[in-house]
Amino acid sequence: MSSAMNVMPTTGVVAILVALGLSVATFYRRRRPAEPRTLRPSPARALSAGEREDVLALLHAPRFVDKSPAEVLATLLEEGHFPCSERTMYRILEANSEVRERRDQLRHPAYTKPELIAVRPSQVWTWDITKLRTHVKFEYLYLYVIIDIYSRYIVGWLLADRESAQLAERLVKETCEKHGVTPDYLHADRGSAMKSKLLSQLLAQLDIERSHSRPHVSNDNPFSESQFKTLKYHPSFPEKFGGLDDGLAFCREFFPWYNEHHHHGALAYLTPHQVHYGQAEEALRQRHEVLLTAYQAHPERFVAGPPRMPTLPRAVYINPPASTSGDGLRPPSEPLALSSGSAANEMKPLLVSPTQHIAAGGAASSSPAPIEGIHTPNPSCPVLPGLALLTPSTAAQPSTGGAAR
Repeated sequence: MSSAMNVMPTTGVVAILVALGLSVATFYRRRRPAEPRTLRPSPARALSAGEREDVLALLHAPRFVDKSPAEVLATLLEEGHFPCSERTMYRILEANSEVRERRDQLRHPAYTKPELIAVRPSQVWTWDITKLRTHVKFEYLYLYVIIDIYSRYIVGWLLADRESAQLAERLVKETCEKHGVTPDYLHADRGSAMKSKLLSQLLAQLDIERSHSRPHVSNDNPFSESQFKTLKYHPSFPEKFGGLDDGLAFCREFFPWYNEHHHHGALAYLTPHQVHYGQAEEALRQRHEVLLTAYQAHPERFVAGPPRMPTLPRAVYINPPASTSGDGLRPPSEPLALSSGSAANEMKPLLVSPTQHIAAGGAASSSPAPIEGIHTPNPSCPVLPGLALLTPSTAAQPSTGGAAR
């Protein structure tokens, strides 16, 4: 601007301001000296300082301290007294910093991003609930699924016609009993069943740390969301279910397939069962030997050189932590193992009430047995002492049923 002021006597004010893209009116307005501001005179009808103090003292009276100016004025009018208008009362209170929102306002706390790491199975479990549509409008089946984030193994599932904290508590408790372990962490979103007092007390009793996603952040629970997508995009997944029995029949076929036959892309195309039960190294070595044999027979077909044996990730994260130890990992504390892992069994639908049924099961066995049959555990995994096998005579007893397989 100073350079423009220097050339204005020769070029003219308007020409230089137009060239610079400045307003001529603004230029002249800023050159005028600022006029002193005059205080607005107090109107003749305004209350005096003493009258304002009397009104403030009246509003501070014990009988008016919890009432609004409108209610105070109505009471005074009934008593034959009119100190001032309602708006004047608000002005006096505002001048003394005594006006605020009377209702408690919603405050949004700062939620911490969950940071979890698993370097072995049964260290971090995550669970969620998804709805399955039925042929009746606005009626759904609710599928509870617990997944091990390291092996992607479905350790427990439960199908019901409602969502409740009691069922969630039962699923977690029986899954830990059937597998004989308790994870370090159980991660979930912030649903009512996930944050229920009943489930919180169970986790405290089992010494399991709770972890919750941030509100409206689905990436904080990616493993459950991904598993539900695999479930609903499976070719056999129906558009709608005919009822609880129909949903149970589908789940009894899907979860064994997912655990024992689905080659997971994030697990070097191993099955969750192989990773969960320590069979990954043997399976990868066997594949590598086949590739080496093919390489020795036709090395020219391997343009990238000799085949390399794939490896599993050293750690699986939910939101990788910003700070890690020297080896790049930050594992949590050692889990409190109750005993060696055991395969769980399927169970028959349990009658909860005359109108409410639930069905629970898992996917440890290679092929699901009929509902009426006797279910035996996986021979490679021992049965925990004190856990009865499910038979037709004991299927109706909720205490012996399991929510995981």
